[in-house]
Amino acid sequence: MPATRRWDTDHLPVGDEKVAAVREMFDAIAPRYDLVNRIMTFRLDVRWRRRAIRSLALPTGSTVADLASGTGDLCSDLRRAGHVPLSFDLSLGMLRADRSGAPRVQADILRLPVRDASVDGVTCGFALRNLVDLDGFFREVARVVRPGGRIAFLDVSVPRNPLIRAGNAVYFGRVVPWIGALLSDGAAYRYLPRSVAYLPPPERLDELLSVAGFRDVDHRALSGGLTQLIVATR
Repeated sequence: MPATRRWDTDHLPVGDEKVAAVREMFDAIAPRYDLVNRIMTFRLDVRWRRRAIRSLALPTGSTVADLASGTGDLCSDLRRAGHVPLSFDLSLGMLRADRSGAPRVQADILRLPVRDASVDGVTCGFALRNLVDLDGFFREVARVVRPGGRIAFLDVSVPRNPLIRAGNAVYFGRVVPWIGALLSDGAAYRYLPRSVAYLPPPERLDELLSVAGFRDVDHRALSGGLTQLIVATR
């Protein structure tokens, strides 16, 4: 009988176990990741990414590191916006599926192989909840972004409107795992909805960014609160 996969359990892993589970899970779902994303978000993910890039408000030609870059969607959008994207991800499977054409590096984004103050901006799409140390991550991002540089982070959220929240709970908790099982890996798409529990409240995220050295932190709810966008200046 095959061993239980690290992400196919009733508990949410922490520490080194979480790092290994996240890397292996994204390796497994990389081949059909884009397809599942488009279907389960009704292509809203495209709109969210473009909104994040506009919110950077960086001049054309800026160097932007996309962290937990996955298959390179944000890198492709950054290039179309006239920026120079750099792709960093822990999952080799995701990097192999990247068709953005951006330079790719397999790396733990808590310890980036990048010099201090060497990039103009940083993006990160739907990965904050997969990190084991958000405080450390924000400090590391602050290290690599030049003074005056910008960041834009996307992740899922819990809508405040009770009707939207109830509908999203059913969709995200039941329909998304069914779509994932049909098209990709059922265990992974059962884990991903539960992983929202890793995220601190918006106020705490803003506080951590401020402590790390960011200013003008702007936290926005998108699509009725289904997604959150955090923008700040170094």
